[in-house]
Amino acid sequence: MMLAPEDISRIIEMAWEDRTSFEAIKIQYGYSEADVIALMRREMKKSSFTMWRKRVHSRISIKHPQNRNKHIENQI
Repeated sequence: MMLAPEDISRIIEMAWEDRTSFEAIKIQYGYSEADVIALMRREMKKSSFTMWRKRVHSRISIKHPQNRNKHIENQI
């Protein structure tokens, strides 16, 4: 799937946002978590990608359902 440069920029921005889930990116752009990871790896410097991956797997991020507050989930 070919994306316009502005779409790639928006996916990267959404991926960096702690409150934006992978599901939201999938709904809006059709990119799965694996697709987002591949895009981030391709578009970012290695150090930035590594920092992003650490953040996604931290408790700060709610990218994954198990990290979300159950009260907020219905609002997403």
